[in-house]
Amino acid sequence: MTKTRDRYFDLLRVLAIVRVSVYHFFPLAALELAFPSMGVMFALAGSLMASSLGRQPVHRVLYGRVRRLLPALWVLAAVVVPAMFLVGWDERPPLWHLVAWIVPFADPPSSTWGLQAAEVLWYLVTYLWLVALTPVLLWLYKRAKLMTILLPVALVAVLTAYEIPVGAVQEVATDLLVFAACWILGFAYRDGSLRKVPGRLVVVVAAACITGGLFWSQTHPDAGGLKYIPVAYAFYNAGFVLALLRWQPRMGWLTRRPGLDKWVSLINSRAVTIYLWNNVAIALCYPIGDALQVWRLGKFFEIGYVVVALALLANAVLVFGWVEDLAARRRLRFLPWPADPAPASASVAASALASVAAPASPSVAASASVAASPSVAAPASPSVPASPSVPAPASVPAPAESVQAAVPVTTTMSPQVVPAGATTGRAAVPANGVSRR
Repeated sequence: MTKTRDRYFDLLRVLAIVRVSVYHFFPLAALELAFPSMGVMFALAGSLMASSLGRQPVHRVLYGRVRRLLPALWVLAAVVVPAMFLVGWDERPPLWHLVAWIVPFADPPSSTWGLQAAEVLWYLVTYLWLVALTPVLLWLYKRAKLMTILLPVALVAVLTAYEIPVGAVQEVATDLLVFAACWILGFAYRDGSLRKVPGRLVVVVAAACITGGLFWSQTHPDAGGLKYIPVAYAFYNAGFVLALLRWQPRMGWLTRRPGLDKWVSLINSRAVTIYLWNNVAIALCYPIGDALQVWRLGKFFEIGYVVVALALLANAVLVFGWVEDLAARRRLRFLPWPADPAPASASVAASALASVAAPASPSVAASASVAASPSVAAPASPSVPASPSVPAPASVPAPAESVQAAVPVTTTMSPQVVPAGATTGRAAVPANGVSRR
């Protein structure tokens, strides 16, 4: 049975990926405030994780999540890590630190040249830690829902006041706690608890979280922005996620626009590849753009660099995107552009022809043979002369355009003489359903 995808989730994931890519090229604070994409992505992942744990054993779910994420990272590492050694790596860490490029339990090390590729990997680190902790978080959530959501925010406040001496551990723990509330709100969406909260209360709480985070940021101008204040950033992301997941709009408008719907499917099927390679494409677009002399575009030179970056990202998706199919155990595709669905009329016509061509059921065939047998026929009435035997008309295929015509045709021996006690009728034929995904 084919699972039905949540198109609202798919759309939110696309908006998050696009916003991240645009922000990496144009790091404007307004983009971060308009749509906190990382909190949204963690909330979606938490919801899907809770759904999987409700259907499968813990070890299978954990293995499946790791299996679907790490191969795309390994492809990036196979390109970036050798390049960092070839270009030159000052202050290179011990080689065993490179294991973080295989299993990112901490931020993988990088040279100055490879920083653009490595700086986005914090998301994978945080994601894997939240995946590993989900069985515990889900156990706590089922026993104290509200307290479990608030617990990470309280812990990040403690962590801000009392920092861990090891910088790498401090960074991982901070990211984990900042987005854990969004992850757990995904649990609340999945089990329906969030939809039970009155809408007005959700609006008030979400607005309080968002405005509270902004106010906190304004009172600490030296921090460098909202995202550098962990507690304020945690509240801000949680407020947005709370508002986005409380309501689920109908997505019929998307399915009625096939072009846009296909783009949503395409980006979802290559989301990890786009996220990992968009920063690399942006870093390379400047030297390549200079070689192509995009500065000749005058005041539109930035558009030239954007076009080069998009071309590089598109090539990365085409060259490396199939790894996501391999990790998900799907059919490998160079470009996963969704195929046009078969026209409904064609499917109905095929079903009609199949039903006509199918042999009659034994019970229907038996009725036909009994009607045709001379020994069973009643004697003709003396007052009505017996009509001559009329050959049975041949079965004619029903027109393909009509579904109702797709019924096996029964024949009678004579239109005037009916056997005594016989009844006429049509054999019931089950309707041919047309499966839709």
